[in-house]
Amino acid sequence: MVVSSVGDFYDALAADYHLIFPDWDASMARQAAALDGLVRARLGAGPHRVLDCSCGIGTQALGLAGVGHRVVGGDLSPAAVARATAEAASRGVELPVAVADMRALPYRATAFDVVVCADNSLPHLLTADDVRTALVGMRRVLRDDGLLVLSVRDYDEIRAARPTSTSPQVSTTAQGRVITFQLWHWHDDGERYDLEHFQVIPAEGGGWEVRVRRTAYWALTRGELSAAVADAGFAEVSWHDPADSGFYQPVLTARRVP
Repeated sequence: MVVSSVGDFYDALAADYHLIFPDWDASMARQAAALDGLVRARLGAGPHRVLDCSCGIGTQALGLAGVGHRVVGGDLSPAAVARATAEAASRGVELPVAVADMRALPYRATAFDVVVCADNSLPHLLTADDVRTALVGMRRVLRDDGLLVLSVRDYDEIRAARPTSTSPQVSTTAQGRVITFQLWHWHDDGERYDLEHFQVIPAEGGGWEVRVRRTAYWALTRGELSAAVADAGFAEVSWHDPADSGFYQPVLTARRVP
C-alpha cells in the first residue's frame, strides 16, 4: 500500500474533515470544555496563551478561542490551515494560523502558557528521534511551569488487540448521509500501522463516491509516551481518562520545568 506524506493526507482531507463528526460544532464545543477544564485546573482561570501545534481545520483551536483563550494555530497542511482560517473568520473568532511542522515550531521561546497537540497527531511521527525533536520544541516555546496537553488513541489496548478496522460513523449533510471508517494494516513490528481512511459520500445524480486517503501512525503506549515526555524535560506527567476529563481520547498533561 502506498502511504502519502502526512501533509498530503491532511491536504486531501481538509475539505471533508468535519464529516468525521456527526455534528462538528457540537464536538468542537465538548472538546473545548474538556480541554479548558484541564487547563484551568492546572493554570487557573486565564485566559491563557495557547499554541495548538497540530490544529488541522481548527477543531480544538476554534473551541479554545471561543471560550476566551488567546490561541495560535500551526499545522503541516496548507489546506487545513486555509480551512481553519476561513472557519475562524466565519465565526468571528480571532485565530492566527501558520503552516508549521511540530518538529520545527517557528515561535519564540517561552511564548505560550499552554501547548496543545491533540487528536492523535504526535503518533504520525514514526521514529523516537522525531518524537523527541517535537517534544523538545514544544517545551522550548512554553514558559516555565507551562502546560503540555497531548491526546492520543488508547494505544495500550490497541497494541494488545491490533484491530484491523474501525466502526463506521455516519454524519448527515444537506446532500445526504456520509459514512466514515478506517482500515488498519499493521507492520511486522506490531507497533506501527498504515491507515486507509474511507469516506462514502452521496454523489451528484445518485449513487456514491468513495474517497480514500492513506497515512501511517506509531501506536505509542502510555508508558512509552510518558517516558518520552519526561526525557524531553517535562515533569508532573499525568494521564486523564475520557470518563474523568470528558475528552474523547486519553489526555496526557505535563509541566515545563526550568
